[in-house]
Order: sequence, then C-alpha cells, then structure tokens
Amino acid sequence: MGKRPNIILMNCDDLGYGDLSCYGSKVNRTPNLDAMAQEGIRFTDFYMASPVCSPSRGGMLTGCYPPRIGFGSFQGQAVLFPGMGVGLSSEETTIADILHDAGYRTKIIGKWHCGDQPEFLPLRHGFDEYYGLPYSNDMGRQIHREQSPPLPLIDGEEILEEQPDQRSLTERYLEQAVRFIRRSNENPFFLYFAHMHVHLPLYAAMPFVERSQNGDYGACVEAVDWTVGAILHELRRQGLQEDTLFIFTSDNGGRGDHGGSNAPLRGMKTTTWEGGQRVPCIMYWPGHIRSGVVSQELLTSMDFLPTFAALCGAAVPQGKKIDGIDCSRLLFEDIPSPRREFFYYRMNDLEAVRTDTWKLHVSKAGVPVRELYNLREDISESHNVYEEHPDIVAQLEKLLEECRADLGDDRTGIQGRGIRPIGQVDNPRPLTQYREDHPYIIQMYDKDEIG
Repeated sequence: MGKRPNIILMNCDDLGYGDLSCYGSKVNRTPNLDAMAQEGIRFTDFYMASPVCSPSRGGMLTGCYPPRIGFGSFQGQAVLFPGMGVGLSSEETTIADILHDAGYRTKIIGKWHCGDQPEFLPLRHGFDEYYGLPYSNDMGRQIHREQSPPLPLIDGEEILEEQPDQRSLTERYLEQAVRFIRRSNENPFFLYFAHMHVHLPLYAAMPFVERSQNGDYGACVEAVDWTVGAILHELRRQGLQEDTLFIFTSDNGGRGDHGGSNAPLRGMKTTTWEGGQRVPCIMYWPGHIRSGVVSQELLTSMDFLPTFAALCGAAVPQGKKIDGIDCSRLLFEDIPSPRREFFYYRMNDLEAVRTDTWKLHVSKAGVPVRELYNLREDISESHNVYEEHPDIVAQLEKLLEECRADLGDDRTGIQGRGIRPIGQVDNPRPLTQYREDHPYIIQMYDKDEIG
C-alpha cells in the first residue's frame, strides 16, 4: 500500500442539492467548490442516511442506518436537544475511532449533534480534538427561544464561551483547521469540518453579506466556499494537496426557503422525497482519483467508514453489523457502484426504497402511499408509475420486508432484530445555564429563524 492519505470531510448543515453553482445555482457563487468538482468527482446520486441532522450525523460517523444505532428518534423528538440524557453509545465505532486506531490524528470542528452530555462528546468517540457547537446554532438564547440555555462553544470538553458571535464562528473554525493542518507531521490526519452554515439563523460575516446576490443565505453559502478555498490554499502551501482526499457534502437536504434550493428535486429537509436526503457530494484528490467526472452511481454517507478504512489501512469494526459498503474503487475506476439499494427512514418509519433507477414510496408521515418513480427519467418524482410496473413494485416490496425485519418499522409495528441501544446517562443536565452576571458578548440572538 502507498502513502496513506489525509482525509478532510467537510459537512455543511442544511445545504440543498441546488445551492452550489456546479449543481445548478444561478444565485450563489461557489468558485472553489466548482473547481473541486471540475478537477475531481461530482456525485449526482449521493444520499445522507436521514433527512434531519442528529440521525444523519450519527449514521455517517458509524456507517449505519440511524435506527440500527438507536438514532431513529430521541425521546420522541426527531433530533437531539440540549440536556437530553441520550446520545451516541460508547459501544459504537466511528470513523474517528478506526482512523485514530490506525495512527491518524483526528479533529472535529463545528457541529457535533450526537449528544451533549460528557459521555457522548467527540473526545469519547475517537477524536483527539474538538472545537465547536455541540448542537444546532438555533438552540441557544434567541428570539422565540428565550428560555433556551446559552449556546456553548466548546474546546475539547471545556466550555470556552457562551453565546458567541455567530458571525465570527466560520472564521474561527477556519483558523482551527489551518492550525491543525500546519501541525501535520509524520502521522496522517482526519479533519471533520462540520459547518454551522446554512442552518437557521443565518449569520455570516459582513463582507459576505455585502457581496451576496442571495441575501444572508447566499452569504452563508459563499462563506463556506471561502473556507474551501482557504483550506486548499493551505494544503498547497504545506505540500499536502496530493496527499489529501477532500470530501464536501451536506447533512441533509435544504429547507427550500430563505434563499435555499433543492432544485430540481421534490421535497425538503425532514422528508424522504429526494430533496430531503439527496445532497451534493464532491471528492477531490489530485493525482490519484478520477478527474473531471460526473458520477451517477449510487453512494451514501454510510459508505464513508468502510471506504476510508480501505484507503487508509484501517480496520472495519468486527462483531457489529454496519450498513456501509467499501466504495473506494469508484474513486479510481469507471465501474458500477457496489451499493445496490438505499432505504429511506423518517425517524423509525421506513418510508421508501431505491434500487437502480427505481424508487418506491410506501409511507409519508405515517400515512400509507403507493408511489413508484423512475429517478433517471423523473428526478423530480412527479409522475407516479406504480400501476404500470407491478413487477418492479413486487421486487422493491421484498427488499422493504427484509429491511423491516432487520431495522424495524414503527408504522407497521415491526421490531427489527438488528437494532442496538442508544447511549443513555442518568441525571442529564444542560451544559450551560443563563446567568445575569455573565459577560455574554450577545445575550440574545436577534433573529427569530428556527429550524
């Protein structure tokens, strides 16, 4: 095996399929990402394991469908909230765990959202360093959430600041990334850069706001693109560009409002229509992987763990089933994806399945449906051909039955045999509490955007 690559995984928050220029946006300028796509691989059929953030992130880190790791729901909620007593179990193995064990230095910058109690934080899951927010940036004190605990900015497991200026966070995150890259030595590194953008509320640094052609939303998108350009600049400066696989994606589909777009897909964040889970994915590793490629092969975030293991000489966890598939050959060869199907879960309800070009919907928000779409011919899921293809429906129904037996399905009352318990702690409490005498730079965020 040759020299093991550094891995940079940049994960945006709520960035939609149509929000980058290279995916069709006419209002957001993303020259650095466009260049990465032109010189690397742009995937058109890439999926996150959930249409909302906590299960999406847990699924990506562990290579598992969220219900398998107990991340289908959180005490009845779709995502984790401050002070909950549940989170990512210490029994689960993450990408950071396997790469750390293989000799990689590991760091996460930005949003974690897999549990805010000490037992669930990143340093307990394979990361050497952590700097960022433990959950969404709308979970601090802001208009309409006046009773929320102050938003904590964490360094390691220490609360560094409460209610930080959100307009400054992207620049502070980039500074952390540059410092981490500059400390590169003989050991390779894994950097998980989990952006705050473009989750509501939309706070971007003023230079981006002043230049934006798409309001605050466009400013946040362009701030993300700026970080990409700055990191690529630093990699070149350190002579690491050809030693580093850089992956860019988003945790779920966009909201479709405030200036965002999932075009040409149907649906949005929280739904199992394509707009909820099909997201941008760009991979860039000059001199190694294919260049200038637009791939329509099926790929998911769960495939990162075994793919990174194959590329980095790391061991895939044994004794626990994962759902990810090693897709490393796709980066080097024009071959079919080894992933043949993908199941769409909304919390613990199995709502749809895709295989090849076909997608069958059987449930929407607890209501049974019968809808079949050919995604190659009908990417916007607008022409239901369920009655025209009973043979395809029967094949996909069989896959759904097998999935229910393994992962369960609350709507049909089936308890899966392959699910594992979520992590739990006794006597949980929020990381912060509001105090009138605390020197907050911003006592209350002034935007009322939530979600």
